[in-house]
Amino acid sequence: MRPATATAAAVSTVLLGAGAAAVAAGRLASSAALGTPLRRPLPGDPRLTVHGTGPGTISLTRSLASLRPGLYGLTGPGVHAVVGPVLGGAASPDAVVRRLVRGPDHGIGTGARVRLTPQVHSGDPASALGLPFSEVLVPGELGALPAWFVPGDRTTWVITVHGIGTTREHPLNVLGLLHRLRFPVLDLAYRGDAGAPRPPDGLSHLGDSEWRDLDAAVRHAVRHGAERVVVHGFSTGATMALRAAAGSGLRDRISGLVLDSPVFDWEGTVRALAAARGTPAPLVRLAVRAALGRTGPHRDGLAEALDPAAVRVPVLVAHGPGDALAPWDHSRRLAAERPDLVTLHTVADAPHGAMWNAAPEEYEEAVRRFLVPLM
Repeated sequence: MRPATATAAAVSTVLLGAGAAAVAAGRLASSAALGTPLRRPLPGDPRLTVHGTGPGTISLTRSLASLRPGLYGLTGPGVHAVVGPVLGGAASPDAVVRRLVRGPDHGIGTGARVRLTPQVHSGDPASALGLPFSEVLVPGELGALPAWFVPGDRTTWVITVHGIGTTREHPLNVLGLLHRLRFPVLDLAYRGDAGAPRPPDGLSHLGDSEWRDLDAAVRHAVRHGAERVVVHGFSTGATMALRAAAGSGLRDRISGLVLDSPVFDWEGTVRALAAARGTPAPLVRLAVRAALGRTGPHRDGLAEALDPAAVRVPVLVAHGPGDALAPWDHSRRLAAERPDLVTLHTVADAPHGAMWNAAPEEYEEAVRRFLVPLM
């Protein structure tokens, strides 16, 4: 073999090897970002150390996360607690003291590693809130979808749909309000959740295919007496709600949407998830490309649902500038272009999916005022 030919062959081998390695790395990174179920950590969700506890208080590592105002779950190995506002009296400048609203019976040991989560409640509607409920199975295209049904005496049902990093326990945050307003509530688990069918490719599509499970829930509600349906979606659940309102065969039964931290920028959210999972910066673009190759294009369906001209029912969007996973620019734009139907409830100092947590009373009042005309 001539020297030039040998060199070209060697270079080609190296490039092919590098290309194959890049493809493999991209696939691994995309699996880390989108593998179901989507678990924490999420952007802005660091691990914290418990410095100590006292009567009704807990001391945590001082950080932007531990200083957030509001009410949050606190989770770690064998730990689920609820913390409230920041208090004074920290023993060191490296710690912050918060009110301990509820803790595990065995206590929380000093040195425990925990995270704040918007998912305040643990359990089902009865164990967490004392509400009557039944476990139902919703027929979906991949199989049966488990859901909690909390009865109410109205003919308008509310379907709640969780999002990234949480489970159907997350909508329990607003279930008390919905129950007081006497709405029947269907709290849905969808593909990739515990007890629900696994996605064929094992990946989350961030609502792009999951919305068909919400469509199945709308059909279930109508079959069981709902005359109208309001969807209250969080994160990718909000994206699913918007997609169902645009594409469901029963979209005429959907009378309103509550969109909390909606994911409107698919590629941007994949980038943020990949970075949050520790993907090295040079591989983040590869992760996005691999995710697009594995899950298919996502622009057309989402763009159609996001078209302000296509909005046909009242929409309440709860979002804010502190969301690092799903930037709120699209939410602001949607509200600005359709002020006749879209209301923006702006929430400051709240990470993704935690709009209720930052200021529960203000959030619930905004939702109550939105829902009253839809009863």
